[in-house]
Amino acid sequence: MRLKFGRPDLADHASLFDLSPAATDDLGVTFLGVSSLLVDDGTSALMTDGFFSRPSLPAAVLGRISPDEVTIGACLERALASGPRVEALVCVHSHFDHALDAAVVARRTGAVLAGGLSTANIGRGGGLREDQLLVVCSGAEWTRGPWTVRMIESDHCPPDRFPGSIDRPVIPPVKTAAYRCGEAWSILVRHEHGRSLLIQGSAGYVEGSLAGEQADVAYLGVGQLGVQPDEYLETYWSETVLTVGARRAVLIHWDDFFRPLPLRAGDPPLRALPYAGDDLDVTVSVLRRLAERDGVALSMPTLWERENPWA
Repeated sequence: MRLKFGRPDLADHASLFDLSPAATDDLGVTFLGVSSLLVDDGTSALMTDGFFSRPSLPAAVLGRISPDEVTIGACLERALASGPRVEALVCVHSHFDHALDAAVVARRTGAVLAGGLSTANIGRGGGLREDQLLVVCSGAEWTRGPWTVRMIESDHCPPDRFPGSIDRPVIPPVKTAAYRCGEAWSILVRHEHGRSLLIQGSAGYVEGSLAGEQADVAYLGVGQLGVQPDEYLETYWSETVLTVGARRAVLIHWDDFFRPLPLRAGDPPLRALPYAGDDLDVTVSVLRRLAERDGVALSMPTLWERENPWA
């Protein structure tokens, strides 16, 4: 039986927050918490998830949840301050900590909402038009602006507490369980200038699914990874980072998503998920060893900072 109180101290992993700032006229990636990322070239952007509301644990467990329009607006204002147009919002899967705000973010930015049928039903429940929904099949490739995206169906890290598909529009407020996982994706993004990245939003994999794919950088979801056997971590690393030939892995989905995002000076900073649900210390220890063995740079992103993981 695993019994460990408290949570990891991010200061113990300070050396991993080492990504260089992105130049204004270069590609950049901005970490927005959990698996939400903004990838932009200064003019055009893709976003994953766009999860900003972050309802409290009591609300998520005992109540009904819905997007917080005020919080979403404030977060989008900060994330998009430099003015790139969001071409597409891509959900890595349809749990609430990824897709709760998807319809609102797509509506506010004018982005197409891309994902599986479950994500589309979240968009429909949020009032999006059908022409603003892009339902993809595994392996299909699509283009928006300078971005080419290939989405390959993957798996959720065990355990998946809300498995299954979403078969009808989700109209909030609803119980958290309404946001079932649906399709989980490995998302391969390539800019027309050639740079590429893999976004693996959940710490799950399908063996062999990424064979033959390539990405310079892998943004690697690590939520719940620290409570898996070491063998699982090693296979996950191999099936993602090594398979696509990434030379840098950036760890995401480690923050406690039941706490608000800090928006202003003096707000409480991000904290790691508590040991009750994950163990970031174990994850970092194992992945450091694997990264050193394989000659891969290992990093963690800084919230709201536009960074260059290709540097």
